[in-house]
Amino acid sequence: MKKIAILGKPNVGKSSLFNRLAKSRIAITSDISGTTRDINKKVIDLLGHKVEILDTGGIDESNELFLHVKQKALLIATKADIILYLVDGKCTPDDEDRKLFYQLQKIGVPCFLVVNKIDNDKEKQIAYEFESFGAKACFYISVSHNRGVNFLITQILNTLGFENINQNMASSKDLGFEEWIDLSNQIDNQPNLPEISIGIIGRVNVGKSSILNALIGEDRSIVSNIAGTTIDPVDESIIYQNHRLTFIDTAGLRRASKIKGIEKYALDRTNKILQKSNLALLVLDASTNFVELDERISSLASKHHLGIIIVLNKWDIRIKEYKEIIAELKYKFKFLEFAPIITLSALNKRHIKELKEKILQVYNNFSYRIPTSQLNTAIMEATKRHPLPSDHGKLVRIYYATQYDTCPPQISLIMNRPKSLHFSYKRYLVNFLRQKFEFEGTPLILIPKDKKSSKLEEYPKNTSATKQEYHDTTNHEGYNLED
Repeated sequence: MKKIAILGKPNVGKSSLFNRLAKSRIAITSDISGTTRDINKKVIDLLGHKVEILDTGGIDESNELFLHVKQKALLIATKADIILYLVDGKCTPDDEDRKLFYQLQKIGVPCFLVVNKIDNDKEKQIAYEFESFGAKACFYISVSHNRGVNFLITQILNTLGFENINQNMASSKDLGFEEWIDLSNQIDNQPNLPEISIGIIGRVNVGKSSILNALIGEDRSIVSNIAGTTIDPVDESIIYQNHRLTFIDTAGLRRASKIKGIEKYALDRTNKILQKSNLALLVLDASTNFVELDERISSLASKHHLGIIIVLNKWDIRIKEYKEIIAELKYKFKFLEFAPIITLSALNKRHIKELKEKILQVYNNFSYRIPTSQLNTAIMEATKRHPLPSDHGKLVRIYYATQYDTCPPQISLIMNRPKSLHFSYKRYLVNFLRQKFEFEGTPLILIPKDKKSSKLEEYPKNTSATKQEYHDTTNHEGYNLED
């Protein structure tokens, strides 16, 4: 698949162009220099042709972090089929831009000079100074106003050797943003493989990016001792035991009072990523004591009802012995007692294979559907061991139970008085089901309902079962666990 790399100094509009081509707000954009640091990737359908676009961090040498960003950007350029070097058309050309552009031309792949932020013809006249770069292909565009972008796209496709099969879209008139077709969700070299989306969460500098690199076996995410290096979510997929594992390295989180600048966008993006994830890897730093922020971050997994694995990173330099750390962990994270714990060192790749195996195991639990007869037998046994408390002397009964959805497992308890089910008894039922069935690492959701709301007309919208399957599992009129 052809690759298009977008390079340039900070704050010239690389991420804005990337988002426009991808027809999605993937990369965080802001006026703050150096917003993008890692490489953003997206496979898109560009005028009928599948290509991969890569948004790189701003090339700068102002500090150690941005030196890493520059090295990563230049490395990506060597693997691209075409390079788009963006400059700010509202600024006069400078020697640093010339030097970088000449350096990229020596790579040996086509390199376009793209002058951005040309919002009108008057600005275009001024921007002609960039002709001094001697570029074979120079384009004047405005991403924010969608000027010149479509012409740039057609020239990219021509240079890559594609025949434009859709001549109507190649007219000199720039098309509207909504007319660009993005079929990236349908593009998959192995569409039959089940996909598991895993968000990597934790506070800053606990080693999330290092874990991502260790899991995929390459330096995908930029690693630095500078806290808050990752801003944009970084995702990468691997094939493991006939599953596609998609890992998303999210930005490290701080206390709300210490979140500054672009990090507020990162927090919002982390929440959006977790909404679409199946599992979460909660990364904790074993070389330091656990803090309250770790507990707050772990609540993100509960908020989005994700399967969860606790990862104790930096185990090679752990602060205490195993028993002490685990005891403290279980005390502070009582609400995650169902989560498996993996000790590893991303630096020396310790237990990385075990982590992959645990991901598959937890996902199987996350997507498990209990046969209705076994579920009701278990609920009946639980209520016999500990009868339901009455509601001010009135009998509370569970007629039957049915699992109406998975990912995570969601179970309806059909009752005569659903509002009278105390949270402590619900917790007892959850723990009892965990003993009977394999639900390590996954939340269990129990929803008490009365008979009226359990009719077929109240079929849950998000259930993975068909309406007929749901009807078959809930049609238990007269079935009573206490009979």
